Amino acid sequence: MNLGAILLSSFLIGLSGAMVPGGLLIVNINETIKRGLPGGMIAITGHALIELLAVAGLALGLGTILGRPAVVGTIAIAGGALLAWMAVGTAKTSREAELAITTTESVSSTAVNRFGPLAAGTLATISNPYWALWWTSVGATYVAMAMEQGSSALGAFYIGHIASDYAWYFLVSLALVTGKKLISQKVYQGLLLAGSIFLAILAVYFVFSGAKLLLSS
Repeated sequence: MNLGAILLSSFLIGLSGAMVPGGLLIVNINETIKRGLPGGMIAITGHALIELLAVAGLALGLGTILGRPAVVGTIAIAGGALLAWMAVGTAKTSREAELAITTTESVSSTAVNRFGPLAAGTLATISNPYWALWWTSVGATYVAMAMEQGSSALGAFYIGHIASDYAWYFLVSLALVTGKKLISQKVYQGLLLAGSIFLAILAVYFVFSGAKLLLSS
């Protein structure tokens, strides 16, 4: 992949994950209700900082072995398998998904509510087991491929990935502070379906690339 493809693909795959409701959405809603738009964005910054550490850790920890085609190929196939699983799950979710954003204080009962927005976003991230699974497979695949092209490619991957989180959660926070429904249910479901198709395409690419590397090693 060139830099543009890495940037765009990391944005799209990140958006596909961000749109699926989870703990980070609850934190974003809580902090937006309590502190307005800045509170919601600070919570996502906590998430972004943890992901920066994940990218750096993968790059530094795997740097000595990622030069081996067999290692990159194996990681790519594992990442492709997870993406395929994500694609199926996202496609199923898109059939009946509802973007229910509540503005009541009932969501404030979450355990991370006692912390500030930065810490809350951090805790919501590291307490999600799916997050660790994603970074040890799909994330590791991206880092491995990006490292073959240098630090600029690694930076493009991180920027694209985090930009998707900021874009989506900014929209959620904006909907809360303005009291307007910015996305209809049908559009939301359509976005999820489109995301599942993209994940499936990327899964095939990862598996194909991984198999090619394994055969050449």
